Amino acid sequence: MNNVIEIDGHKAVVSLDPDLGLLRGEFLGLNGGADFYGESIEALRREGAISLAVFLEMCAEKGVEPHRQFSGKFNLRLDPKLHEAAVIAARAKDKSLNEWIADVIAQAAEH
Repeated sequence: MNNVIEIDGHKAVVSLDPDLGLLRGEFLGLNGGADFYGESIEALRREGAISLAVFLEMCAEKGVEPHRQFSGKFNLRLDPKLHEAAVIAARAKDKSLNEWIADVIAQAAEH
C-alpha cells in the first residue's frame, strides 16, 4: 500500500507535514492517537516504535484495550447513477452488491 508502513506489526499511514517539513506517521486501528514525526523513513520508524510502545504501555497501565474494534458494517452514500452502475457490475459478476463491493475494497486495499 502506498504511504503505509508497518512498525512492530501495526500499520501507520505516512504523510508530509509541510508546516513542519517532517514526515508524519499515524497508527491506524488504535483506540487513541499515536502519531509520530521524523526527518527520514528510518527516523520515522524509530519514532513510531517509541510512540507505539508508550501508547501500549499507557493502555496497559489504565486497563484500556489498545485496539479499536470494527463492526464490519458501514454506510456508503453514492450518486444514484454510480449506485446503478455498481448494481449492474455486481450482477454481471453474478454477485450481490455487498459481495461485489467487499471484493472491490479487498482488492483496492490489497487484502
